[in-house]
Amino acid sequence: MTDHPPGPRPLDRRSPLPLWAQLSEDLRRRMEADEFAEEFPAEHRLTGEYEVSRHTVREALRKLRADGLVIAERGRASRLNTRRIQQPLGSLYSLFRELEGQGVEQRSEVLRLERTADGPIADQLGLVPDAPLVVLERLRLADGEPLAHDTTYLPAEVAEPLLDADFRHTSLYGELQQRCGIKVTGGRERIHPFLPDIRQAWLLGLADREPAFAIERLGRSGERPVEWRETVVRGDRFAFVAEWSSDSHAVELAPRASCPS
Repeated sequence: MTDHPPGPRPLDRRSPLPLWAQLSEDLRRRMEADEFAEEFPAEHRLTGEYEVSRHTVREALRKLRADGLVIAERGRASRLNTRRIQQPLGSLYSLFRELEGQGVEQRSEVLRLERTADGPIADQLGLVPDAPLVVLERLRLADGEPLAHDTTYLPAEVAEPLLDADFRHTSLYGELQQRCGIKVTGGRERIHPFLPDIRQAWLLGLADREPAFAIERLGRSGERPVEWRETVVRGDRFAFVAEWSSDSHAVELAPRASCPS
């Protein structure tokens, strides 16, 4: 059997498989053959090569983004995703330490660090509705590219010293332990698909209507809730990994409407 020549294969317009799906599969084939090692073709080039509409090309690229194979951001050409960050499930972790441990350069843009009050968040933390909180909002960058939009609320009575911290290149948990004497020892997370709002999509460089992961975390120090965190993570740059065995505890499946408690 001879090897298939490089380049695009003709699409079958009589096939029941949609053109965008055929295009997506052929682009995947060409990726595996390392055709795009130097540069991924722009939309206008693909429309010419495959003689299809821009809508067909965009649908094919949407599928490749959803599978984590291509990165597309506003104002920038699509490119191959050569590095997908992995995150373990069912364990206490610091995104800062996980990124550093995987050799990924990470930093944060601090969007907000201040005192606030929020009744529903206070309730999650077991506080009275008007209890003062410290809020830390960050855009997390990995190798200079947007990865996650992260907003964390903590009781001001224990987290007040964090208002003087510089979170551009440090971990929240490290600062919380060093400045406040509080160590997060456990908690609960809920992860679900999520459609970012306009601001989040702009911050993360996502295409219109591109889904992401939403993570809600309640962190505890001993039995005391000390952290409520809401994170939106780019699905094309992030993967969750779980290890299991016959002795593992079952994963709890909860209705989408429920929240960690």
